[in-house]
Amino acid sequence: MSLSRFLIKRSLQGLFVIWGVITVVFGLRFISPGDPANVLLPPDVDPEVRAQVIAELGLNEPLYVQYWQFVSGIPFGDLGLSLVTRTPVAARVVAKLPATLELAIAATVVAVVIAIPLGVLSATRRHQPADYGATVFSLVGISTPNFWLGVMLILVLAVQLNLFPTSQRPIGLDGIAMLLVGGEAGAAIRGFVTWLWHITLPAITLGTYFTALITRLTRSGMLDQLGQTYVRASRAKGLPETLVRYKHALRNTLIPVITVIGLQLGTLIGGAVITEAVFAWPGLGTLIINSINARDWPVLQGSLIVVAVGFVLVNILVDALYAYVNPQVAYD
Repeated sequence: MSLSRFLIKRSLQGLFVIWGVITVVFGLRFISPGDPANVLLPPDVDPEVRAQVIAELGLNEPLYVQYWQFVSGIPFGDLGLSLVTRTPVAARVVAKLPATLELAIAATVVAVVIAIPLGVLSATRRHQPADYGATVFSLVGISTPNFWLGVMLILVLAVQLNLFPTSQRPIGLDGIAMLLVGGEAGAAIRGFVTWLWHITLPAITLGTYFTALITRLTRSGMLDQLGQTYVRASRAKGLPETLVRYKHALRNTLIPVITVIGLQLGTLIGGAVITEAVFAWPGLGTLIINSINARDWPVLQGSLIVVAVGFVLVNILVDALYAYVNPQVAYD
């Protein structure tokens, strides 16, 4: 199967998944307690006014009509209006999306920078203190809840030692890019330092589990590759050990690691809710929590749909990249 047919097949599968998510998200409103009209109306409102508002929102329409009205606008970017602010949901979600993407990418960078060297070190120093230390780190990282880790980092590094801020995002990468385009290089550098200062603790919190996972995967992959016949043949030919480890063994080890990194990036986008809440990071996670508290169903539905679309797109790209990096994998 060619790459183009592979991408078409994966895209069709992705559309089916997205349709399933949209249907589930739509149905959640009807199985959850409460009435969306209560968000807009006081408890003692006149019944006629309540009925009028329900009619304006389309809540008195049959279920299939409401479903069609909900689904038909999504391909055109119409996610409805917020019940609280009466502003387009799509605009609110798009405004929050860059902050979540920044946090997910920063957490991924933290994980990759730490995990791959640590996994290689653990594999090449097997049954030595470095290996035991990496194994303990992996176990602790996988077992530690990120909400607890975030609170501890705030208490120790932000409150006690005053090394990092406790919350907020004063500037984003989009603002830094605008400064660069405007020719304000000095302000852009200061903005980047400020951004880095504020995102460090949230990125560490979100990326710790990911770091431990990649460390274990890299270690097991390296141990498997170092025991292969081609590695022994390379050593018998007199190739330097550094070349054998890092050009041949590590290169083959990274093939499954790339897949996991891509899949986990999609997971991080959707899993940043708790981290954003702990650090008051103004991303999709914070928007989702606020919409739940306010019972703003259109905003919650739109946010979940965007997260699902992002996850599906990342999966498609990772599948294509994996097949490209490893030609032995067939497009199926």
